Amino acid sequence: MNRIIQLTIAVSLLTACSLSSLADPAQPTSVALNRIAVDQPMPPPDWALLERELLRANTAACEEFFGRYFDERGYLMCVERWGGDDGPDDAMENCNDWPMLHALGASPSVLRMYKKAWEGHLRQYTEARTTEVPIARDGMYYKEFPVMFDWVHNGEGLSVFSLQGLSDPGNDHFQKRVKRFAGFYMNEDPGAPNYDPKHKIIRSMFNGSRGPLLRKATGLDWAGDPIEIKNRFHLGHGEESYEQMVAHFKDYNDIVGDHPQNLLTTSLALNAYMLTGDDKYRDWLLEYVGAWRQRMLQNDGIIPSNIGLDGTIGGAAGGKWYGGVYGWGFTVVVPQDDSLANRNTVHLGFTGFMNAYFLTGDDRWLEPWRWQNDLVNSQGKMIDGQWKVPRMHGDQGWYHFQPGYFDYGSMEIFYLSMKPNDLRRLRSSDDDDPGTKRFRREDGWLRFLLGNNPGHPVDVLRADFASIRERVKGMRADKTTPDTRLADDPMRYNPCSVRSLIPLMLGGIHPGHRGAILHCRLRYFDPVRHRAGIPDDVAALVEKLTADEVVVTLVNVNQIEPRRVIVQAGGYAEHQFITAVSGGQTVAIDAPTVEVRLAPGAGEQLTFRMKRYANRPTLSLPWDQP
Repeated sequence: MNRIIQLTIAVSLLTACSLSSLADPAQPTSVALNRIAVDQPMPPPDWALLERELLRANTAACEEFFGRYFDERGYLMCVERWGGDDGPDDAMENCNDWPMLHALGASPSVLRMYKKAWEGHLRQYTEARTTEVPIARDGMYYKEFPVMFDWVHNGEGLSVFSLQGLSDPGNDHFQKRVKRFAGFYMNEDPGAPNYDPKHKIIRSMFNGSRGPLLRKATGLDWAGDPIEIKNRFHLGHGEESYEQMVAHFKDYNDIVGDHPQNLLTTSLALNAYMLTGDDKYRDWLLEYVGAWRQRMLQNDGIIPSNIGLDGTIGGAAGGKWYGGVYGWGFTVVVPQDDSLANRNTVHLGFTGFMNAYFLTGDDRWLEPWRWQNDLVNSQGKMIDGQWKVPRMHGDQGWYHFQPGYFDYGSMEIFYLSMKPNDLRRLRSSDDDDPGTKRFRREDGWLRFLLGNNPGHPVDVLRADFASIRERVKGMRADKTTPDTRLADDPMRYNPCSVRSLIPLMLGGIHPGHRGAILHCRLRYFDPVRHRAGIPDDVAALVEKLTADEVVVTLVNVNQIEPRRVIVQAGGYAEHQFITAVSGGQTVAIDAPTVEVRLAPGAGEQLTFRMKRYANRPTLSLPWDQP
């Protein structure tokens, strides 16, 4: 036979759970060792060769970047600072996307580098201290965590850590930190009473390992210690003096009480739940997100940007639901030119609702954000011949009208729900012609999945090569030295480019850089080397996604050696494969993993039927699952 498909279930393993048990996501399922053999020759497609080379090119560029900007301890070679302009979070952001790169299948050197950078980072910023800023005089980190700051920045600094479990869940330091960090928000550390279980709030926008800041914040708290600027540093926000740095944050005062961006903390609890299986983390996450859901319903469908210490909407902002720092009404003066800047970050809260949906598959976590988008868009109007929609709300009502629709979370909602109505919501009115329909974002990928953009994979993979080339070029031309370099300066040269690989290989969406988990339909593991990531010479292309189906082509570009790859349903085995179809033959699976054996030069398009969000998610690698 040109095509052989076999199913083998190892007798040493438990029998896979029945379909009837899949209704309860809290119950883990057993892993059956299913095997599909593919021997049909497939000349290596262009996309497959590009994927393999992109993994290699990323690795080489990251190795050069690490050697230039990190020392032998894993310390970033820069001037350490505290603050929202340049701070500890920026230092670790220089390794953004490296955990994803390794989890996709890049060299083990990528894992070694970002782990070394993370360990060095924790030591470096525990040792780093402020002289003027009170909250960080004894160290910017305490117990290996930010002492207290906002989650616009905390989330950025934890992005690498939050994804380490994709490749290295058994690491002892990682496991201890996962539980400790989550505990800071569950009142398990008496020195960090961040959470009020009575009112179900995180008590301040400034929170961390030393607890919440329960006073108004100052420009100094945000800007950090005085620093020489002229002829030495180039600040990311364009300030030309330390005085301008402080002025940038002079109105960043009302931080007491809860804010939607604190929902980013739920990713800590989610990682702890996936690591331990302890329901206390799941229960806390759903309790906290549930409280925010209820507030949206109470506030006419709009998420409030301040919750007082008494649990009331707007309670720490004069009763204004739109009040507080980074709130709906947060418009501030830019010190360099006296222009106005609108800095509303309530959309960051959607990450918490995504986490709740991930645990339950329950649409009630998505529905409030659909309502909110509809309500804001209903305030749109024609201005100067253009349809515009507000982005802000203050004492004067809705303001800051901009072209295009208010659509925060729309792409993610469709990805999670796979509902036709949510796909239709992604089609919006053209700025010049409200009757012209087009996709708002992720246009090329969505059209590819719908069968309308066949050249998309090759186009976006080639674009990522260009990104690597340009960033390495910039890095080699960089003339900064450790004493003239701030933590965020090298970030612009971080060459890691995985934006095309995540959707194409995994059928996933990029986790962003605020400490979120990975949402994807498939993941790959090397059963020979016992590591996360697709094995050498293997490439994957997800070509179709529906609510209960994924179509993927797997190919072995090696013409003389076979390859084996474990395919997992979901980033954390949260989905369940039901069947696989190949060459017109259907094989029963009923497990979250399947092993595909590819003959030399072989490839096949496989159609997996699956039940999504059927299993308790886990950080365990396939061979360590029950």
